[in-house]
Amino acid sequence: MRLKNKTDHASIGIIGGTGSDIELESLEEIKVYTPYGSPSDLIQLGTFHGKKVAFISRHGKGHTIPPHKLNFRANIWALKELGVKCIISPSAVGSLKKEHDKGKFVLVNQYIDRTKKRLDTFFEGGQVCHIGQPDPYCSYLNDQFYEVGKQLNLNIQNGGTYVCIEGPRFSTRSESKMFRLWGGDIIGMTTYPEVVLAAEKELCYCCIATITDLDVWAGECPQCGIVEYGEKCEKCGGPVTRLAVDVSEILETMEQNAENLKKLLQRTIPKLDLEKDCPCHHSLEGAIL
Repeated sequence: MRLKNKTDHASIGIIGGTGSDIELESLEEIKVYTPYGSPSDLIQLGTFHGKKVAFISRHGKGHTIPPHKLNFRANIWALKELGVKCIISPSAVGSLKKEHDKGKFVLVNQYIDRTKKRLDTFFEGGQVCHIGQPDPYCSYLNDQFYEVGKQLNLNIQNGGTYVCIEGPRFSTRSESKMFRLWGGDIIGMTTYPEVVLAAEKELCYCCIATITDLDVWAGECPQCGIVEYGEKCEKCGGPVTRLAVDVSEILETMEQNAENLKKLLQRTIPKLDLEKDCPCHHSLEGAIL
């Protein structure tokens, strides 16, 4: 490990979530000091299929930091300090719709923030910033990953709404059903405030969500399969078995799908045009008073 110096630079940042570690060539581990405290871990700087990449483990080595305790500002600031222009953020999520089965990839294009205690801006006084978030995720990155995902014959969807909850607990059945009524596609604990902090640093940001479970809105009918949980099946009136979410299910699904995620990153990252003048790089225009 060494401290960051002036020559340390990477154009692509990856914030690795559950089951999304990657292997870098010419790897160095560096420590970046930020005005917001320590990032989740040392940043791994190296080459990934011809591109210089800065990788940070979102939850730290050994997955020791829970989602509600993540120092999101330090992580984003550190990546910006290293010259990162775009951030790729794999994320394990639950499904809020029957058509989003386990193992599917969703390239998120909207979020609903249900967090409560997170520091979610770099602008705390002196300058006032009202960052726009009508389309929070980078459409260029989403399109690139979707195109490659289809070529790989992956179960992948371009666009979907991520309901971000505070955690670390999972939802109640009533909450899960409510999020479905709101139009949520998937549910997780990490995309917010990563996405808005990236916008405040004028970075492209892409969330590759991997579905690991069906969340607790779901039940299983012997005749009809997956249905919304209730006393009786809405379709046939038969009995419905409750489904629950547990950590072992999430880890098992992530392990099964890790190879597909690796292929998606390996094939897409070399294609990215890092000199593209993306609208994401101008997100502060008209936002600061």
